[in-house]
Amino acid sequence: MLETYFKQYLPKKWLFEGQTAGSQYSERSLNLVFAGAVEKSLIKKPATLHWLRHSYATHLLEGGTDLRYIQELLGHSSSKTTEIYTHVSSKKISEIKSPIEDLDI
Repeated sequence: MLETYFKQYLPKKWLFEGQTAGSQYSERSLNLVFAGAVEKSLIKKPATLHWLRHSYATHLLEGGTDLRYIQELLGHSSSKTTEIYTHVSSKKISEIKSPIEDLDI
């Protein structure tokens, strides 16, 4: 579907462009599209694009993606912003293996 869309609309700068070629989709339009998708999916819990972004970053982090890459993907200039924005689950922390455990003592 994405390939068909790309061939049909031939976006210039952004994959999903706004009304004018080369312009970004407006925040308002994105929110309306997302709200429509949430409604069609019959999801009853509240959902926002920000929460979707946060979930994406969290899943990347829990999947082992380096925090610096997540920082770049999210467009954060400071790593502190990314550290605050993404939370680490206690499950993943408990799975960390200490190098001392590998010592044959």
